[in-house]
Amino acid sequence: MIVLSEEQVQYILEDLEQKGIELEELRFSLLDHICCVLEEELNDPANFQDHYTKVLPRFFKRELREIQEETELLMRFKNYYAMKRTMIISAGFTAFTFVTGALFKIMHWPGASVMILLSIVTLCFIFLPILFIFKTKETNSTREKITLGVATVFGIVISLATLFKIMHWPGANIMWLSSLGFLFFVFLPLFFFSGIRKKETKLNTIISSVLILVAIGLLFALTQLRSSKWTDFQENQTDLQLIQLTGLAELHATDTMPVSNELKRKANELIDQITELKKGLILHMNNGEQAEVSDLLRDLGKEINHTNRFFFLESGKPRPRLIELKENVKSLYSMLSTPMQEKATVLNTENRKKYNDSIEQMISWEEDMFSYVTFSNALRKLNQLELAVHFCID
Repeated sequence: MIVLSEEQVQYILEDLEQKGIELEELRFSLLDHICCVLEEELNDPANFQDHYTKVLPRFFKRELREIQEETELLMRFKNYYAMKRTMIISAGFTAFTFVTGALFKIMHWPGASVMILLSIVTLCFIFLPILFIFKTKETNSTREKITLGVATVFGIVISLATLFKIMHWPGANIMWLSSLGFLFFVFLPLFFFSGIRKKETKLNTIISSVLILVAIGLLFALTQLRSSKWTDFQENQTDLQLIQLTGLAELHATDTMPVSNELKRKANELIDQITELKKGLILHMNNGEQAEVSDLLRDLGKEINHTNRFFFLESGKPRPRLIELKENVKSLYSMLSTPMQEKATVLNTENRKKYNDSIEQMISWEEDMFSYVTFSNALRKLNQLELAVHFCID
């Protein structure tokens, strides 16, 4: 073990300053550590320069100045490591719970909504704000800080809009379209013109902007601004059935044929079954909880997937409840007089022509009545079935 000379110590001190260690306390602390290592390992003072060059890289990964930058960050931001650890954990938690929740939702397993809710809330209120703080610490440009702020706001808004659409909460479409407009008219121009000014980021900015535009197009394509062709057809069909029910009511008012007790019994059983189906559908739409029908129609009136899952299996086959309904409707329809059958077409369970297709393509009564119809339309169809049954016996 040797003792370094004052000249050697001064050389190390000046070299540390030249390499970016400007904080005096940090410089002297590093000097102390480096001198201890050199005095411990150096056997020949003549090899001081070479050994110093080999020892110095032990204190950094890329360059010595990163020690200065990290120290400054720690001085300004005392909870740096705690927040960094929180950011990493929240990122992993968000990714895991969102992917798992999406899988559970596709498979219709319980707990999907809770996991998706937790993942998006964690993303919006933990991960993105911390990420914004870290990124703003890495730049001194006001323009870049504004861009980062806008990007963070957009990320939070689009994530919440997605959550609202997944959970079918009111205001989802407004938030969704507003976030897309914010992305297109605020964030994208700011990002593009901020990055294209710099030669080193010009190409990357152009590529990123193109990818963002593609993402906007894909998101907008997934936004349902109007009803689908099938939904429009179902609504028109329901209106026609309502008109036909009016004709059935007029026929019933002039019909003097007596109604048999068997027909009344069948009709009352069918009415009870339809009533139970409506109650079950309402509970299904609200995750098994009671709710005002008016509130559900307002919030979930255009929902299709939940309604379809109530009436059909994943394979597309009707559920037993719908098969039983068809059999009972068919049985009642067969007991009606011919004039009543001609008017009560809603009770005719025979296969019918698929809309806008050739006559060879036929679909079942179940598919025609309840396949991929909106919640409001499904309730309307059940009400019309019930009303038609009432006209047959009252």
